[in-house]
Amino acid sequence: MTTIFAVDDDPEVLDTLGRVLRHENYSVALINSPVEALQRLEREMPDLLILDIMMPEVDGVTVCRQLRQNSRFIALPILFLTAKGSTDDVVQGLDAGGDDYVVKPFELAELRARIAALLRRGSRDKGANVLQFGDLALDSGTYRAIVGEEEIQLTSTEHRLLRYMMEHPDQALSPGHLLQAVWEYPPNTGDPDLVRAHVRNLRAKIEQDGRRHIRTIHGVGYMISA
Repeated sequence: MTTIFAVDDDPEVLDTLGRVLRHENYSVALINSPVEALQRLEREMPDLLILDIMMPEVDGVTVCRQLRQNSRFIALPILFLTAKGSTDDVVQGLDAGGDDYVVKPFELAELRARIAALLRRGSRDKGANVLQFGDLALDSGTYRAIVGEEEIQLTSTEHRLLRYMMEHPDQALSPGHLLQAVWEYPPNTGDPDLVRAHVRNLRAKIEQDGRRHIRTIHGVGYMISA
């Protein structure tokens, strides 16, 4: 059975999450402390982590960043669930390694859809194939990009985004197109800032020493080229 950890210091939110997710036949652990969540994650690996940002002791962004520094958690899907909806808050969470976010108060149908999409993507992410494009290689078995002789660890969403772009080289891909193809959002839904944040994070990782792999096509989107 699919296991989801939900971490939030608001008991009403946890109660809602518990009812909604159990109705979808997920096994759910409701955790009201980020410290307890970190301790439990050392013992058990869920299929998805739902993480609030504003919590006592340790905020969700810090928890996410700490997890992503451990290769054991690099592929764990992380969904931020937060009352903070400003662009800066969203960017902070995505920069820390979050895969997606939902802002409170949330629509239950939207939450279910985001969770289902994250779980679907995670279940088919890995493969033994290695893609090569110029001096850039992507190993889908380890979530690592190789630039020249340097190996760079990617999150699962960064890996999926880069893989899609490498499979469609020299094509201008709009944020809307990428939201459908990579995040599996329905047409005309989702936030283009989600794409922009992950592209920025990818560039910071793979475009060292003057290398340029991802081009911005103004008014259109992004293109990967040698």
